[in-house]
Amino acid sequence: MKTTESIKPKPYMNPYLAGFLLGLVLLATIYITGRGLGASGAFKSVVIASVETVAPKHAENTAYYTDFKAENPEGPWKNFLVFEVFGVLVGAFFSGVLANRTGLKLEKGPRVTNGVRIAGAILGGALFGYGSQLGRGCTSGSALSGMAVLSLGGILTMLAIFGGAYALAYFFRKLWLK
Repeated sequence: MKTTESIKPKPYMNPYLAGFLLGLVLLATIYITGRGLGASGAFKSVVIASVETVAPKHAENTAYYTDFKAENPEGPWKNFLVFEVFGVLVGAFFSGVLANRTGLKLEKGPRVTNGVRIAGAILGGALFGYGSQLGRGCTSGSALSGMAVLSLGGILTMLAIFGGAYALAYFFRKLWLK
């Protein structure tokens, strides 16, 4: 009988094949649903549903929530993106199980403490989430789906994401290298 430590994880998928398959998924999503991929809209739906539950008077008297309700009459929990993100989480979990890559692990460089890594991840995620609302979409929604339909906004978003990452990489690389 093999122990968990003796079972090696399967190798990662070829990135070119993975990109090609992601493109097919994106095309299928546009064809089937009439819209592209995205994740930040799902989180917005969950926040709106939470506010409507906890502070219904506030939600009724705020234009942001009433506008969302007018655009989504079936409610925030019936939003396609909520189901998409749920499917991504379930699919990622089963993919990790099949490849023997499940478990909790904190990836960090040798010069970074656990607290700094966790705080940086939370701050970076919050800033990216806020930016995705300002930019009307996240990496998958605005950049990936936008570029798939040759949207100038999608192309500019992708350039800004990669340009910002390359510009900041110089300052953060010493945290990850030995």
